[in-house]
Amino acid sequence: MRAVVIFLLGLLLISACRPARETPQVRVTLRADGRERTFAYTTPVTVDEFLRDTKVGFERNETDRINPSPFTQISDGMLVTVVRVSEKSECERTEIPYKQTTIPNEALKPGEQQVGQAGQNGILEICYRITVEDGVESDRIKVSETEILAPQDEIISIGPTGEVEPVPITGTLAYINNGNAWIVRGSSTAKRLLTTTSDLDTRSNAFSLSPDGRQLLFARKVTPAQGDNTFNQLWLIADVIQNSQPINLIPGDVLFADWIPGQENTISYSTGEATEAAPGWQAYNDLWQMRIDPATGGSVNVKAIVERSLGGLYGWWGTRFQWSPDGQQLTWVQADSVGLVDLETGKLSDPLLTYPIFRTVADWSWRATISWSPDSLLFATTIHGAPVGRELPENSPAFHVVIADATGSFSTDVIKDAGIWSAPKYSPFLSTTDSEFPQGYIAFLRARDPYNSINGEYDLVVADRDGSNIHIIFPKPGQPGLSAQQSIFQNQEFTWSPDGQQIAFTYQGNVWIIDVESEVAHQITLDGGASKLVWTQ
Repeated sequence: MRAVVIFLLGLLLISACRPARETPQVRVTLRADGRERTFAYTTPVTVDEFLRDTKVGFERNETDRINPSPFTQISDGMLVTVVRVSEKSECERTEIPYKQTTIPNEALKPGEQQVGQAGQNGILEICYRITVEDGVESDRIKVSETEILAPQDEIISIGPTGEVEPVPITGTLAYINNGNAWIVRGSSTAKRLLTTTSDLDTRSNAFSLSPDGRQLLFARKVTPAQGDNTFNQLWLIADVIQNSQPINLIPGDVLFADWIPGQENTISYSTGEATEAAPGWQAYNDLWQMRIDPATGGSVNVKAIVERSLGGLYGWWGTRFQWSPDGQQLTWVQADSVGLVDLETGKLSDPLLTYPIFRTVADWSWRATISWSPDSLLFATTIHGAPVGRELPENSPAFHVVIADATGSFSTDVIKDAGIWSAPKYSPFLSTTDSEFPQGYIAFLRARDPYNSINGEYDLVVADRDGSNIHIIFPKPGQPGLSAQQSIFQNQEFTWSPDGQQIAFTYQGNVWIIDVESEVAHQITLDGGASKLVWTQ
């Protein structure tokens, strides 16, 4: 027993004399913020714990990119790299070069050029999201592009070098071309410029020659700098033959203006107020009568014919009015009906025609046009037809030409599916030696696709007064049709000559004249800016 104890004591003495075993060290190098540092560890930790160690003294950001992964356990000789990652936004502005546009202008001599509008570069702002790694940009992504200022094209007007064939003109033909009023008398080669301001208001229903063809009524646009919330002003040229200077009349914010037949120097007009929202006005649905002093433009005996009202459904667009040739009857047209004005009371009489409202789903509201027969007994118009399928009545694509009398005793659809812009017009009576009854025609635009007539093409069509003997007089087969989108505002794409022998119309922006019997057509303008035709004695 004693020997065993002595043996154990010997073992203990031997162990106590041996040196202690050293714990192995792990050396880890940290590369961050542009420098490298090495640290020794004796206990196993993860990269994340290593970076959080206070003796390392490293301040970590959430966006840092760490390699290897923070969950990796460190090992001897490991290199831990930290890339500082940040994001910033940066916007820069660049110029948008303006374009140069050349347009023909018949107010200039052939080949003459004139700068109609100076060009101006626009400004485009592009914003980026930029990634920065260790102070160096590594990625740039475009996040937005905003046009701060739209470029303004330079417009250069040039006088057309072509020539038009001479066509005899009876009476006075007036039209608007590139914002100015023109007239033609005697021959198509005798066009004459009446205004030079290029600011006539083509949206208003106010461009009218007096019955004798000497006085021209028109509206000019008013900019915010010129007037206090007024969108146009009525003007008069007292004698277009003598080329008198335009006179500013009193009425402003005019939606409709016309001469009253049989009353010298007397006009009627309706008004509204300017709005910021489309279409730019709120109609008053009123009608005023005013006698004009042609020497000064002063007004005499201004009186209300129709008092201001809401104007029925979609009344914000405005009520259309049309005088009969004898000046004794006045029609009103609203979105769903046509009737007469009681000229003694100023009230709107019960409708002569009613039809479903046409829902445009746009910032305009459709109004039919009215054309009285020369004897003031009948009128031609367009009505919105019943559904052609299962669509709602307000969505029907059908529009028909109708003839009715002023007593309300008769109306008939003479042309089915003519199109929304058909705008039928009676011709003046034609003299004849074969019959005691006066002769005449109806002209209208007929849609090539009657169920897509808002933006579709049209043919110019002539028929007998009862709607029979329909035939297309323009254009020829295979040619593009007429566009009638101006009709949203005015319905002045075509007009009869005073003798009923010719029709003037706009085609591809130019004025054309066609002889109804021979169907020979001549182009009389060349610069593509014509609209609003009116033709009187």
